[in-house]
Amino acid sequence: MTTPSRAVFLSYASEDAAVALHIADALRAAGIEVWIDRSELRGGDAWDRSIREKIDECALFVPVISASAHARIEGYFRLEWKLAVDRSHRMAPDQAFLLPVAIDETSQADKRIPDRFRELQWTRLPDGVATPAFLERVRRLLSPESSAAGEATLSGSTGALMSLTSVHHPWRSSVWLAVTGAVIAVALAVIAVDRFLLSRSPQLTMPSAQTTPASSTAAAFNPPPHSIAVLPFVNMSADKDQEYFSDGLTEEILNSLSRISELEVAGRTSSFYFKGKDVDLGTVARKLNVAAVLEGSVRRSGHTARVTTQLINTTTGFHLWSETYDRDLGDVLKLETEIANAVAGALQVTLLEDVAAMIELGDTHNPAARDAYLKATKLHFATHTRDDELAAIASFSEAVRLDPNYALAFAGRALSLNAYSAWFIGGARRDVLDKARADAREAIARAPAMAEGHLALATNLEDSLDFVPAKTAYERALTLAPGSARVLRDYGVFAVNMGWTGAGLAALRRALMLDPLNRNAHRFLGDALGNLRRYEEAIAAYREALAIDPDDSSNYDNIGVNYYELGDFDNARSWCEAKSAGEFSLACRALIYHKLGRHADAEAALAKFRTDSGDIYPYVNALIYAQWGDTAKALEWLEKALRARDRGIKQLKIDPMLDQVRQEPRFQAIERELKFPQ
Repeated sequence: MTTPSRAVFLSYASEDAAVALHIADALRAAGIEVWIDRSELRGGDAWDRSIREKIDECALFVPVISASAHARIEGYFRLEWKLAVDRSHRMAPDQAFLLPVAIDETSQADKRIPDRFRELQWTRLPDGVATPAFLERVRRLLSPESSAAGEATLSGSTGALMSLTSVHHPWRSSVWLAVTGAVIAVALAVIAVDRFLLSRSPQLTMPSAQTTPASSTAAAFNPPPHSIAVLPFVNMSADKDQEYFSDGLTEEILNSLSRISELEVAGRTSSFYFKGKDVDLGTVARKLNVAAVLEGSVRRSGHTARVTTQLINTTTGFHLWSETYDRDLGDVLKLETEIANAVAGALQVTLLEDVAAMIELGDTHNPAARDAYLKATKLHFATHTRDDELAAIASFSEAVRLDPNYALAFAGRALSLNAYSAWFIGGARRDVLDKARADAREAIARAPAMAEGHLALATNLEDSLDFVPAKTAYERALTLAPGSARVLRDYGVFAVNMGWTGAGLAALRRALMLDPLNRNAHRFLGDALGNLRRYEEAIAAYREALAIDPDDSSNYDNIGVNYYELGDFDNARSWCEAKSAGEFSLACRALIYHKLGRHADAEAALAKFRTDSGDIYPYVNALIYAQWGDTAKALEWLEKALRARDRGIKQLKIDPMLDQVRQEPRFQAIERELKFPQ
């Protein structure tokens, strides 16, 4: 019989993927080895055999119990549960093996949960937040010194069970903030971003051996073993305008690696944060909490490119692998496959997937089309204005013209069109959203297993206020790309707005783990926490976003609004009156001035906000009137927001600023018309 490892096997229904990954991150941050199926691409003899072997080898089996698991009458996780129960029956009665974890209020008497699980004491971790007591208990159970008799309470009869501590986090609790910090470990502990002033270096430099003793480094830094960041490849071409090509190749390789189920890949924004900065390897590793870094350079000349790459172990500083490739531009997909396979081999990752097929999914072999696509993605990520987004859309359109089967280009144009729609309202907005939806469906038709098409459709349906089909599209995107920070972030905001707090917050926190230097990851988490009335936590998230990008003016307004909700009107006024405040600062001032009794100033601020925005935000007007106590005008503007399909109204179900009008029949009619999923 195979000797059991000291690992934890985490088993869950696919709907609970974000929460399960959050628990896995907490266990890994505590130094515990975790085996978790991240791909969700079930099936195949090799995959099935691997699952069975892991269940036979693991030291603890943790089934994630939830309403989602109850609702699934069939699923691969149920086979995993059966295999684990079967193994437990072969064990001595005092051997701890099964450790059920409930992430919501599912009853322990639930008949759809295996009898063996219901005989045991469940640990309850709301929202998948792993408490210190839970982590310590798992460590003790995995310890070779742990006595079988002392730990038998997990697998014995119900009457003999000891209850594991379950801590419910209070709103605005300093203890909660401490727990969150422990869970995400190094990634957020160093999130206060310093400004690097030196010029770009083509390679990372290791700090001297005297800088940080190896023993203290090992103790302080323990990244997930199969985690990696892909830093922006340096453009070594004579033509500096070719930078879009080196950036695009970096993104393509990053995306390729993120499709390998056993790899944890840092998000694009966090990796690109270091572009043009002379940073040592230790800084990158700790800020991104990764065990390896892939870096390289690109020299393009005519129809060929020379790509030099190297993979570095961040805990030792040693090179794991390096290679130089000379390729025709038509062979870029083959190059990406070779690099992905080489990285996986160097990191000792078992490849159960066809990497070449994954990389080619939705892509093109037409060099000119790929060139247009790379230019478009660079424009899309750098966009700040409506004209910037239009330029991205034009480049995506050129890629589609050159290759009408280019699914990634259709998905990219759909996402750009969806973003572009934010500058319109009413019929004009609906026209842009309709074009985006058509592109998303084209992407899915050409590459059904490509997550980007489903994400584009999900965000489009959400912004079109078609929430039920949006839920289905998001779930499909999550299944296809459970390690995508962008998918997790967008889904997390959607889930919180729909009222699925646990799944939404877990997804947002998971996105933040993968992309810790992405200001939007912090801002979106702040938006969710604010809507959940956790205002102090929201302010902390917005401050983290400002630490990354002090010029992001929207966070001044967001902090001001949350201080307003806390009743701290002096702080609220200071933030919203700051010269760096953004386009919603006038709306924020309208709220605060009215609360301070400065009614004329409040009216003037609201009038100027309308003039500046062109009445493009009817939902914001509704919030202001609701807070002023003018119910009739609040409802009038909400009805305008509904008719105009204002994207802000998707928060209506949970927005605390609408509490004053929630019981009004007209409000309830609007809520019914929006058809929020149950």
